[in-house]
Amino acid sequence: MNDLTPLHRLGLGARPTREPVKNFSRRGFLGIASGALLLGIDLPGGAAAQTRAEGPAAVAPKPGTRVAAFLEIRPDSSVRLLSPFVEGGQGINTGLAQTIGEELDLDPARFAVECAPPGPDYAVVNGLRMTGGSFSTRSSFEAMRRLGATAREMLLRAAAARLAVAQDSLTTEDGRVIHTATGRTLGYGELAQAALALQPRDDVPLRDAKSFRWIGRPVARLDMRDKATGRATYAIDIRVEGMLHAAVQHAPHLGTEPQVIANEAAVRAMPGIHSVHRLPGAVAVVADSWWRARKGAEALQVTWTAPAPEGIATVSQSFSSSAMLAALKGSTEPGIPAEQEGDPAAAFAGAAKVIEAEYDAPYLAHAQLEPPSAVARFTADGSLDLWLPNQMPELFQQIAAKTAGLEPEQVRIHSPMLGGFFGRHFAYGPANPFPQAILLAQATGRPVRVLWSREEEFGMDAVRPLSFARFKAALGADGMPVALQTIAVGEGPIGRWFGALFKSPVDSSVVEGLDKKPYAIPSRRLDYVKVPHPVTIAFWRSVGHSMNDYFYESFLDEVAAAGDKDPFDLRMALLKDSPRHRTLLKAVADLAGGWRRGPFAAEDGTSRARGVSMASPFGSETATIAEVSLKDGEARVHDLWIAIDPGSVVNPAIVKRQVESAAALGLSSTLLEQVVYENGQRQAKNFDAYPILDRERMPRVHVTIVESGAPMGGIGEPGLPGVPPAVVNAVAALTGRRVRSLPLAKTPLSGV
Repeated sequence: MNDLTPLHRLGLGARPTREPVKNFSRRGFLGIASGALLLGIDLPGGAAAQTRAEGPAAVAPKPGTRVAAFLEIRPDSSVRLLSPFVEGGQGINTGLAQTIGEELDLDPARFAVECAPPGPDYAVVNGLRMTGGSFSTRSSFEAMRRLGATAREMLLRAAAARLAVAQDSLTTEDGRVIHTATGRTLGYGELAQAALALQPRDDVPLRDAKSFRWIGRPVARLDMRDKATGRATYAIDIRVEGMLHAAVQHAPHLGTEPQVIANEAAVRAMPGIHSVHRLPGAVAVVADSWWRARKGAEALQVTWTAPAPEGIATVSQSFSSSAMLAALKGSTEPGIPAEQEGDPAAAFAGAAKVIEAEYDAPYLAHAQLEPPSAVARFTADGSLDLWLPNQMPELFQQIAAKTAGLEPEQVRIHSPMLGGFFGRHFAYGPANPFPQAILLAQATGRPVRVLWSREEEFGMDAVRPLSFARFKAALGADGMPVALQTIAVGEGPIGRWFGALFKSPVDSSVVEGLDKKPYAIPSRRLDYVKVPHPVTIAFWRSVGHSMNDYFYESFLDEVAAAGDKDPFDLRMALLKDSPRHRTLLKAVADLAGGWRRGPFAAEDGTSRARGVSMASPFGSETATIAEVSLKDGEARVHDLWIAIDPGSVVNPAIVKRQVESAAALGLSSTLLEQVVYENGQRQAKNFDAYPILDRERMPRVHVTIVESGAPMGGIGEPGLPGVPPAVVNAVAALTGRRVRSLPLAKTPLSGV
């Protein structure tokens, strides 16, 4: 048996050599992970961290400005682009090729895009490097345009010197520099070496948007052919010479450790088994194939330490989802003001009517089809190669270095294409397999691939937090809302994982979707009450918006009903001071063929109703209408109409696909999904007990893009938050019954 532990704790002692270590606890393991997280976040302000960066980006003067760190211009004038972002189906590689190609004057189809290694050149997201928050395109758009324009100007300068002509006598066309007067031309590839050695100018003009050829066009995705032909390489496809395979059995209760393995010798004797190991919170079997490793891991008879008997401070023996929800509802802690406008107390005192409601939404798994995996390989010089799905390469480099007992520059992070994002691929301590791969590679002296089974993934996935909000509204004599009071209770991933960076007493991931609403309600107050979760919580597609817009927009329909108002008309009235939102609401109604709430008889004879909602996630604005009927006691969604205003777009085809996919995930969570804890354990271990949206339930999704010219917003997540409230509001119109707790599957809707 190998008891695997890193050799040092965070900040203590000298850097160790690569030898196995003993007596490493889960607390120490998570401490290292969280400490490394803070180091990763502090990278932009830490010169020492930046000087340890690897590769060609080690001495960047300013993120996003050094052309040679991003562009390799090949002899045939095609381009290899090192991207600051990870491609995971959102289309960022294509969008970057369009943006840079527009200014470089090179067809995006001639780009080959790869994820760049760690390095300060790529910290283009407000001084950080990450792929998430629907932030990639909008955070880098101007920088990538300028990068392309700068590269083009350098090529023109090099050509002018080569041809001995004035630079302003030259022009470009799709990868060639042209001297119109003489007809002489030079390919970018012929000029690249000389051009990239020049000092870049910082005053290069950008192309007039009226002359765009690729930005704003539905350019075909660069990864489409590889995906269609099976050539796309994901983390689970990685193979390295001499690699062993590892499977893992995790503790049944989070926070407990392996004590005794009763049948270790018998498992070691199974065919193909290389070794058996203890890990923090887990045991592992290493073998010559993953199937043999899995059979061995499943056969291990492990005695684990006992969890706490009760409570919610840890994942205790008695911990349950219902107990956690009761704790959120029962919290008596004073709230921290997150937003206040007007005089709510006076408005409630003079109200003609007051209504109240409570809403909740469950824990959710990411449930992505790509199983978690990582490959770790130590080289002869003691450095580490690590292949793993991730959304922040520098952060994972820091954590991996701490786990392995190395300096960050000794760790080479390889970031393959992701099988989807969904917020799954951040560093969530025990929810990530790559530290296990590192420890096992150290112990065996061989490259090791750790691949979690579906059951282990469902057991260990970091989850969207279970959430709760309490609302109270005051209505005037005319039925219009005059005050709204909201209390959001819980904990979010921003506070859990990035609290040291943002330092705000209010966790934005708990209140987003409840604050900064465009509705003209004169008096408003929003309070935040922190109640920590004992489970590993995570970002989930659209984060706090995924439940909070459901809470808010559903309650707004309750306000409309209490004031005898049509919910669409009420929203239009409350948006009197926001032409952008009124335009968007009109656009979605036009897309749906006009607004009608119902119930009404459809052409197929079913009784249907419609619900409407709005959301303002990640810098974009959306309006959504859902049409719903009932069948066999379940809500059936026939159509979703979504109008999105992201300000401006790079690729409208990708925008539509992203909105459609987000809508599907939003509907899945509305109808079906929930992670349930009983007796300290998750009840669902696979998709049979955690159903997701199937083809039969998938509605038609209609998308219209409204480019208002506002600052560019995000795309990957904004299509989701409007779906749950639109569907639930349609159900209320159809049944007269308000559902305040998701998913709808737990509420029988027949006979109403």
